[in-house]
Amino acid sequence: MTGQTDYYDLLGVARTAAPDEIKSAYRKLALKFHPDRNKEAGAAEQFARINEAYAVLSDGEKRAHYDRFGSAPGNGMPGGDPFGGMGGAGFDPMDIFEQLFGGAVGGRGGRRGPARGDDLETEAHVTLLQARAGDEIEVNVDRLTTCEHCQGNRSEPGGKPPKTCTTCKGAGAVRAQARTIFGVVDTQQPCPTCRGEGVLIEDPCTVCRGRGRTLKAETVKVKLPRGIDEGYRIRVSGMGNEGPGGNGDLYVHIEMERHAELRREQEHLIYTSRIGFAKAALGGQITVPTLDGPQNVEVKAGTQHGELHRLRGQGLPRLQGAGSGDLIVEYDVQVPKPAQLTPEAREALLAYARAVGDEVNEKPEGFFDKVGKIFRGE
Repeated sequence: MTGQTDYYDLLGVARTAAPDEIKSAYRKLALKFHPDRNKEAGAAEQFARINEAYAVLSDGEKRAHYDRFGSAPGNGMPGGDPFGGMGGAGFDPMDIFEQLFGGAVGGRGGRRGPARGDDLETEAHVTLLQARAGDEIEVNVDRLTTCEHCQGNRSEPGGKPPKTCTTCKGAGAVRAQARTIFGVVDTQQPCPTCRGEGVLIEDPCTVCRGRGRTLKAETVKVKLPRGIDEGYRIRVSGMGNEGPGGNGDLYVHIEMERHAELRREQEHLIYTSRIGFAKAALGGQITVPTLDGPQNVEVKAGTQHGELHRLRGQGLPRLQGAGSGDLIVEYDVQVPKPAQLTPEAREALLAYARAVGDEVNEKPEGFFDKVGKIFRGE
């Protein structure tokens, strides 16, 4: 771990925080301190620390190890993956050789190719209707794209053109020797003068300040798979930040909007229908709010509290299978309170109780009876 900062404090969450809380806190901080957005001193270092904390706390095993020992498993191992658990490629032993030998081992070449643009993340709030239909939705994202003023050349148009680096002669790397357990070997390191770019910008673009890219707000279309649910992530290829080695990708995290009357359980939809005692006993009709509009449903006589009624195929498409789920009506039988009963209704209930031999309190509860219960704590 970098320094002595506690990972939980770094993300601003409690040690008992759920995975969703940790993920939400990380996203907010990552957007705030991303080096392409935040140019303040120390932002890049803070961004790295935030990623380091999330890499551990988002992984169940790593988090358990951290909670027990106060450090990440394998912390400080050279070539390890500091962003494990974030969808990265993981640990690659060849990275150690590239660090030692500058990529001269294993035929992987001396210089890596141009850097690819960073991946971006955003959220999309999806309705049940959109998830069922597999709609195409739009999300707004701020992307680093080629500067329109200098066309990505980084130099001010009409000013001095880029100058070939005199240190590396335009190669972007310099050769050196390193003493290893295998003896003295040649290595290649990024040129310290041009930082591996091979050129020096003498007259930077006044718009992008020599970066070659500017932040641009764009609307991106995203096709939803039918039946998509909360917690899934959709990759939109090439819609991340632009880079000399190609564009990064955009990852869209799906959040489901709450429906006013229906709740979702995987491919099924649940509707709780509150019915009175009389309708449950004698039967009747209710109106169910399906995704295709209101639908009348018959309540059979003798319906019990908690009983279920299925509307086959009126749920959502199965995301990883054929067919659709059901819309399930769950009955909540409401028993009237004494204050809700009229004298006529009370007498009718008493007549029912006498007819079936059900012993009940036939005397209405009076004022002093209620006061006595209050003093007795009943």
